Amino acid sequence: MKRVFWLGVGVVAGVALSRKATETARQATPAGLASNLGDAVRELAGAVGSFGAEVRAGMNEREQELHDMVEERTGMPAPRADGRHAAPRPRRARRAEG
Repeated sequence: MKRVFWLGVGVVAGVALSRKATETARQATPAGLASNLGDAVRELAGAVGSFGAEVRAGMNEREQELHDMVEERTGMPAPRADGRHAAPRPRRARRAEG
């Protein structure tokens, strides 16, 4: 009975090592390396994209804080980056020419 047990353990270990060796050999081929590189590039692109989104969100938040600060200190709405104002500006009275 002991011999059958150890035979089974040997077969299982042999199959596991064979599969691991086959997978390692596949990854060492040019196609396997390209696949690994492609996965790494996709992961890097996703990380860069999410970092950019976080930076833009932080910039927008800070810009809003600055606009609020300018409006609070001057009483006038601050112009936006696109040249528009948050609210209409009060009109100045024209001086009479003469």
